[in-house]
Amino acid sequence: MGALRLEDVSYSYDDYRLWEGNWELMDGIAVSMSPAPMRKHQSVASEIIYNIRTQLDDCELCEVLGEVDYKISDDTVLRPDIVLTCGETNDSYLTKAPEIIVEIISKSTAKRDENYKFEMYEKEKVKYYIIVYPDDLKAKVFKLDGKLYDKQGDFLKESYEFKETTCNITINFEKVFKRFR
Repeated sequence: MGALRLEDVSYSYDDYRLWEGNWELMDGIAVSMSPAPMRKHQSVASEIIYNIRTQLDDCELCEVLGEVDYKISDDTVLRPDIVLTCGETNDSYLTKAPEIIVEIISKSTAKRDENYKFEMYEKEKVKYYIIVYPDDLKAKVFKLDGKLYDKQGDFLKESYEFKETTCNITINFEKVFKRFR
């Protein structure tokens, strides 16, 4: 009998729930998350969450969350940095595509965020995907156009209005990045 190879192991959500530490589950493969994000990463995330949260006072259907499990299937559970979700009823994890997902890039997650997660969020029909580059003080905004993401632009000091969300929010990237300039 041959030795068991890592690629022969496939995990499910039931396995994932039992793990200690920070993990994501990608097509049945356990992926260890990086150590706690750097202060700048956390600070940028806080600014984006605050920027969105202040616009939700009159919108009871939506909420902005940081680092919540998004269960796509039994073998894929991702943990985006920030989500805007509307009408979610499950208290344990997200069960449907958020309207906006934000991933804040670090050197250790860049490839995963720009490729695997980009394709997964596009496939799951997340309306907007924002990739933030904290070292460059830049955000790339992608909008789902049919089945594919269409790049809306690189945002440094501009605002972007998310017109196709339940609560029609705007993110002012000048305010998000202001304290780091």
